[in-house]
Order: sequence, then structure tokens, then C-alpha cells
Amino acid sequence: MNTHTPLIRLAKREDMETWKIWLIRLLAFLTALVLGGLVFMAAGAEPLSAYKTIVSGALGKKTGVRQVIKLATPLLGTALALAPCFRMKFWNIGAEGQITMGAMAASYFAIHFGARWPSAALLPVMGIASVLMGAFWSGIPAVFKARWKTNETLFTLMLNYIAIGIVGWLQGGPWEGKKGSQVIPNFQSAAILPKVGGVHCGWIIVLLLVFLMFVYMNYTKHGYEIAVLGESENTARYAGMNVRRVIIRTACLSGGICGLVGFMLASGTNQMLYADIAGGVGFTAITVAWLAQLNPFAMVVIALMLGILSKGASSLQTAQGVPASVSDIMTGLLLLCLLGCEFFINYRMIFRGSHEERRGGTQTAGSMPDGNGPAGTPEGGKEAA
Repeated sequence: MNTHTPLIRLAKREDMETWKIWLIRLLAFLTALVLGGLVFMAAGAEPLSAYKTIVSGALGKKTGVRQVIKLATPLLGTALALAPCFRMKFWNIGAEGQITMGAMAASYFAIHFGARWPSAALLPVMGIASVLMGAFWSGIPAVFKARWKTNETLFTLMLNYIAIGIVGWLQGGPWEGKKGSQVIPNFQSAAILPKVGGVHCGWIIVLLLVFLMFVYMNYTKHGYEIAVLGESENTARYAGMNVRRVIIRTACLSGGICGLVGFMLASGTNQMLYADIAGGVGFTAITVAWLAQLNPFAMVVIALMLGILSKGASSLQTAQGVPASVSDIMTGLLLLCLLGCEFFINYRMIFRGSHEERRGGTQTAGSMPDGNGPAGTPEGGKEAA
């Protein structure tokens, strides 16, 4: 019995020339700009003028550049944190919660010891506490995954809401400043990260992490174990790796770096703690990591690009009256196009009746070409992917 051949089928590409890959990505970027121009027109702005305002607003002055760096720093740090987990195919969607818990741990020392300890002692303690808390928070789903094969995607996602709830309780409870304000007091000066180049020194830490993460993932034994486990758990076990240990260690590393990002946000950017301190960074960083193909150096470019969009949008609102929310639409379009183009890089479409399909020797199920056997068998012909 013959079956209906689909109009369009997908086949995995075995290889593509590098220039074609970058051409597709360039076309995706240009497509995002065109779609963004339509959004600007709908908002009552002239597209070319709007783009010029975004670039000049973000990069035209020192204050704009500093703001871009401030916005890009947590994005880059979180993307770096997620990279080893994603290479291992441990889907850590809990960066928001790990950032929040890291910020909370750092804030404990800022609130209780900010007036008594000098910066030289207080800031390192805050940083260490944030790393340990972030590692602990990500270690919980890692242990469950390693021992009982639980779904780490749902587990880490749910922990986000628990972390936000804990800080929300602290805001209106034990750490509340003025009674009824639902606000945790600002940090003392000793608990605030010093500035370098007009921006808190967290950006230097994150740039150092770029080099360290590149070396860790590509030139260390731990990085090799992560890559092997990501390809096949059975291969990793056959090679004598302790799979449970690798899962827990990698997840804790990821959470620890996220916790450090929380410390930077609390002590450097905001100089206080509140429930939404992560501000969506944990989710946006997932896209940054994927767009960069888990390459730390590519993450720098993408994080800066998103920072420019975000900062430029505020200038656009001031100069042309375009709502700042348009930047979110622009960011979404850009990420959609750049992520979507990866589909065409990795897969090709085969249309029914095309020359490529005929050349592949496709046969409908149940047919008996040459009278030798059913389609899809060595005797009956090989079906196209």
C-alpha cells in the first residue's frame, strides 16, 4: 500500500562551506533590521533615523558606552555560566534563581556587616558567599538528575520562583528597612564594588572569565569530560568517567558563576537587593549562549550588541518619542532571526518531486522497485532523509 509523500521534508546537512554559513547569518541580521524598520514605522519613526539614534545614543558618549558595558556584563557572565551545562546537555534554565540566591547571600553580609567591616574584607566575603550559594542552588537539581534522572529543565525552572519568593519575603520581613516600605536598605559604601573606567569592576572579572572558560572547556580534562558526556552518556561510562560527579560538578560550576553575577548586580549595578534583581538576564543569556554556539569570545560580541540595543532604545524614546518597549521587540526580532537561521544552516528542505528527492532514490513505503524488496531496505532502495 502506497503512502502519501510529504510536501516538504527535512534532512540533516552533513557539511556547509564556512562562507555560506556566514552569508546566511548576515542575511538573517539584515532581515531583522528590515523587520525592525517596519516596527519603527508603525511606531511613527523613520527607520534610518531611528537606527542612527540607537547607535549614537549607545556609543556616541562615554556615559552611553559605560551603560552598554553595565548592561552587557551580567548577560555575558550568565552566558558563560550556562555554556558548560549546555555542552553537557544539562539544560540549566535556573540562572535567574541562581543569580537571585547569589545576590541574596552577598546582601546578607552587606546588610549585617557593611558598617563594621572594611571593603577589603567585606567584598571578598560577599563574592565567596554568592558563589557558594549559587553553586548550592544549582547543585540541588544536579543531584536529583544524577541519582534519580529527574527532569532538570523543570526542576531548575521551578527553583527560580522559589528564589524570587524568598527574596520577596525578606523584603517585607527580616530585611525590610523602613516599616511598611517593602524595601531592603541600600548597601553601605564598603559593600559597593569599586569602579574602573566609570563602571563597576565586575566587567573586568567577566572578561577574565571569558578566557578562563575558553581554556576550561577546550583544553582541560574536565572540559573533555563535559564534551564526551554531552555526546553520549554511555560512551562516558565506557571511558571510565564518573558521570554523576561530572554532572554535579558542572552544574555547581554553572550556578557558582551565576551567583557571582548576582553579587555584581547587587553590589555593583543596583547597590541593593530586591526580588527581581536578575531582571530576565538568566533567560536572555540562554539565547546569547546559543547564538554564540557556546563560544566564549562570540558571547562578548552578542552581549555587547544586546547592550547597545537596550541603551539605544532609551535614547530613541527621548529623541523621537518612540516607546522604550520597542527595544524589546527589536531584541526579540533579532534573536528570532539569528536563531532561526541556524535551522537553515543545520537542515535542508526537500520538496516532493524535486530533483534532489529523485536523485536520492526516494520510494513510497510498500513499493517494490526492481522487484527486489520493500522500499527503505538495502534491496528496495534507500529513502532520503
